Amino acid sequence: MPPVVRAEPAADRPTGGRPDPTIPAISLRGLRKEFAGGVVAVQDLDLDVAEGEFVTLLGPSGSGKTTVLRLIAGFEQPTAGRVALRGRDVTGVPPFDRDVHTVFQDYALFPHLSVLRNVEYPLRIAKVGRTERRERALEALATVRLEAMAERAPTALSGGQRQRVALARALVDRPAVLLLDEPLGALDLKLRERMQVELKQIQRASGITFVLVTHDQDEALTLADRVVVFSDGRVEQAGPAAEVYERPATAFVAGFVGTSNVLGPALIGRDGTWSVRPEKIAVGPPAESAPAGHTSVPGTVAELIYTGPTTRCVVELEAGGQLTALLLNGATERPAPERGEPVRLSWRPEHEVRLHDTPQPENP
Repeated sequence: MPPVVRAEPAADRPTGGRPDPTIPAISLRGLRKEFAGGVVAVQDLDLDVAEGEFVTLLGPSGSGKTTVLRLIAGFEQPTAGRVALRGRDVTGVPPFDRDVHTVFQDYALFPHLSVLRNVEYPLRIAKVGRTERRERALEALATVRLEAMAERAPTALSGGQRQRVALARALVDRPAVLLLDEPLGALDLKLRERMQVELKQIQRASGITFVLVTHDQDEALTLADRVVVFSDGRVEQAGPAAEVYERPATAFVAGFVGTSNVLGPALIGRDGTWSVRPEKIAVGPPAESAPAGHTSVPGTVAELIYTGPTTRCVVELEAGGQLTALLLNGATERPAPERGEPVRLSWRPEHEVRLHDTPQPENP
């Protein structure tokens, strides 16, 4: 384990001027974390996060994403490798000496303090004067559109409002990086969707680098400038949300980020393993010819799953196996097929994505 090095106190760090945009806000090199019993949570990770970027770390439980967040925050120390913030090596530096704040799922607000005093709290610890403290706290509350509730108790707020207070408190002393550990996980679906929009707007308004951990693929795609997909302690793929969804690199990414159909050589007549998303597949009558150049396969509808805006159509193929197509309800005058009805599936070849067995080299 690296020695713990005490950096200069946060209040004494140089301030003023703008960060150098050519230097990553976060730089991880050769990062590895092993726990007792030889459990490897993070495997030799290289990753850069640009200044002002919103990145989501996405993966199932145990994939290593939360461990990476804790390594950046300083709550865990790496077994090997280096953590740098704005070019400053903070490996071994304790959490209170890193220019980073973390927002957790439980908010951790003080119930006996008003909203304003909760937000002021980090500035009180840093011995900022009363007038400046109040001004900056109100400014942070304005960023999350809660300045009108400054004198209320946290217990008088809704779950979404308490989450925004926690964000304001984390933003008030203008950290270089804001880390968010499943911050919306305790909210109901409607509130979580609304908070996703607000969180993206807050990040854009503040210009602060955000790194959010989630296992919710929709949340990751909605929020992020870039999605980093983890599996078994390593990065399977990292890239813009649209790229990760539309061009998954591995079968794991194709299956975890959305729903995907995996195609083999017997079905498409080419070597390798390929993926096609359900919404790219057209469903038509069995006698209908597919457009020139399209891949076309016959089958029988095995299941129809109505979800409101769409219906998932599971088709048993004549050649063996199943494919799932996504029908947009009401989008055409053609009636949806019924269970047991023969159909023909077709899709354009450019929607077939070649999958690899292992994660591809990443340009951090």
